[in-house]
Amino acid sequence: ASELGAVSTAFDATDFERLGRFFDELPTPIDHVLVTGPGPYYAPLAEFDLGKARRDVEAHLLLPLEVARNAASKVRAGGTLLFMSGTGGRRTATGFALIAALTAALPAMTKNLALELAPIRVNLIAAGFVDTPLSASLLGGQLDARREQLRTTLPIRRVVGPTDIAALAVHLMANTAITGGTYDIDGGQQLVEN
Repeated sequence: ASELGAVSTAFDATDFERLGRFFDELPTPIDHVLVTGPGPYYAPLAEFDLGKARRDVEAHLLLPLEVARNAASKVRAGGTLLFMSGTGGRRTATGFALIAALTAALPAMTKNLALELAPIRVNLIAAGFVDTPLSASLLGGQLDARREQLRTTLPIRRVVGPTDIAALAVHLMANTAITGGTYDIDGGQQLVEN
């Protein structure tokens, strides 16, 4: 951030009052906003924690809406709002009810925001497994086995990393003809897993 002269600060983005102050304090115009979030909450109904589910809805649905609302007057025409999601919730599995609903909602929200905020462009990156500390925390002792399984089954024959996601994000920010889309980046994972 310092090399680019970007604004860098840390706070809980789901504290929407603080988020509003953050945008109020930004100089205008800004070119791009990239919003990432926490990992998904998985739980079978018998173990479902409503408090955790509410936090997940805030982080995955309300946060992008609040960012869009606050950024609308700050992002220059042709600039970008770029959100992150995942592809894992597209599968059917026990414990996936909430993340499946959130995963399905984000592409529809992205399309609607792209229309409402035009000429600001709004897009969504939907990632499969990405080799990050978040993935390590979710998988724990199963991380190495998951990496090896992906290396042998993915069509790209390697694990997707943060630089792959960054390259797609930069492309979506730079290509001014792209808006309202969801862009999967999973190394072909959806092609080989059921």
